[in-house]
Formats: sequence, structure tokens, C-alpha cells
Amino acid sequence: MLTLYEHPLSPYAQKVKIALREKGVEFELETPDGMGSGHTAGDFIRANPRGEVPTLIDDNFSIFDSTIILEYIEDKWPTPALLPSSAKERARARMIEDVCDTQYEAINWGLGELTWFRRGEGELSEALRDRAADQTEMMQAWLTRQLGQADWFNGDTFGWADLSVIPYVAGSASFGLGPQETSSLGKWFQRMRSRQTVATTLKESAASTSAMETVADIIKQGLFKREYRDHRLEWMIRSGGMKVVLDGMQKDNIRFSNDFA
Repeated sequence: MLTLYEHPLSPYAQKVKIALREKGVEFELETPDGMGSGHTAGDFIRANPRGEVPTLIDDNFSIFDSTIILEYIEDKWPTPALLPSSAKERARARMIEDVCDTQYEAINWGLGELTWFRRGEGELSEALRDRAADQTEMMQAWLTRQLGQADWFNGDTFGWADLSVIPYVAGSASFGLGPQETSSLGKWFQRMRSRQTVATTLKESAASTSAMETVADIIKQGLFKREYRDHRLEWMIRSGGMKVVLDGMQKDNIRFSNDFA
């Protein structure tokens, strides 16, 4: 039996769960102790020194990084295929995934910092929210162009590109920034939510949001440290949130990537 270390709100974990469910592969879910605190330990940190989800364990073999996990799944369980057949379409699917995992993820992550963790309250928060809304609109316009008149980002059928986009569009929708229902992206969103593998995964995510109501207080107590890394850190700084970063460093309630021990 496979074990997938995850958190239901992680878009990276969501796309892995959808892939496994599309393949009909059975797996067990486990949320690491101390997830998000910067103090994870035990089997999880031994499996992934980065201390990040998702991490897949297959017969004592550990794989981390969601894209590498997707590639492993596609290699080990090739049917049904999630990648398109042509080299060009495969490259296109991977580019869509990369954009979503970097630029798009950072926007939703930033909104999470403002909404759940109450960073930069007042005028700064409003300015950052406005910036995120503008960026979301641009990102969704780019995705609409990638979709064109097709039903699926992957081409003729659902696949890799679609499961890579859905966590982020769903994330935007949770902040009131979903696509217009009558747009091609909005219609795609409706099709995706009616797909069982996607619906199950999004339901798990929605069920976990109630636990986020108390995280701002935990942050203030210094018991929870959000990871500011890569495109997330870039988003916060270039969107005008340098004060948020400096304040988090001073209060010691943000962290950066783990050193490999």
C-alpha cells in the first residue's frame, strides 16, 4: 500500500491525489505531525528532508516534489495515460503545470497569508488583496488562452494539464476570485468539479478549512511558522509586502527552506 504524506489544502498534494485516483491506485493518506510548524520530525522528515508535502512512500522508497511524484506515477502505472501522446503536447502540459505551481500558487498562497494568517492588516492588506485580484485575473486570462476552444487543457481528453490547473482555480474560487461561469475557463471548471476524482479531492480540501480559523492565533504564539520560499517570497516582496516579511522575521513566525541534514 502506498502512503501519501499530504495536507488537504496543499495544491501540490491535490494534484497527486487526483492522479492516483484517476489511475485507480489505492493509497493511504497521512498528515505529518507538526505540519507547517517548521518542526516536523520522525519518518516524514527522513523521507523528505525539505519537510514539505506531498511525499509518496512506495515500498520504503520515498519520492518528494509533486512533479517528480506525478512522473513516477505515470511511469509505474501508465494506464490510463495522463500525459498526451505527442512530444509537443507533453511539453505544453508540463509548461502549464510549471506556471501554476509557481506564479499561480504564489498568488493563492499570498491570499492565504492575508485571510487565514492575518498578515499585514489594514491598508497594507487591502493593497495586497487588490494586487492579488489583478494578478489572478491575468493568470486566468492566460489559462483561457491556453484552453482555447477545447474541453480540456490536456487536449482531447482530461489529463496531466487539467489536474495541474484545478487546485489553483479552485483555490481562487475559495477567495471569491473564480472564473466567470459563462467563460470557457468557467465551463471547464464546472466540468472538472463534476469529475469524481476531482470532486473527492476538493471536498477533502473544503472540509479542512474550518481548522484554519484558529491559525492566526497560533501564529501569534510563535507555534506555527509559514514557509516563505521561492515564488512565494518573491510574490510578497514584489506585490508590496516587504513589511510583512520583515515583521514575520522579527517575530520569528515565518521560516525558509530547510537545510539538508
